[in-house]
Amino acid sequence: MKSISVTIKLELEVPDDWEMAQTSEGVDVLSMGNGQYLDLTFEPMVTSDVEGTWTNSVDEEFMNSLLDMVVSEDVTYEMTVPLPH
Repeated sequence: MKSISVTIKLELEVPDDWEMAQTSEGVDVLSMGNGQYLDLTFEPMVTSDVEGTWTNSVDEEFMNSLLDMVVSEDVTYEMTVPLPH
């Protein structure tokens, strides 16, 4: 079995009121103001309760504005193949 590491690096220009926040498990997320949080993982996940359920259900306008914020993107892949025994 192979192991694949995917590193995605994004640089975004965001509104001034966006801030870093943390869940009780210590996971960094973005506070977008108005009680909304954003977790940029493989796909954007949003919630209105940082301890609640996260969803990828966002409207097209939000997704387009989020994509417009991306200044640069750098994705690297590293494949690890175990040595034969």
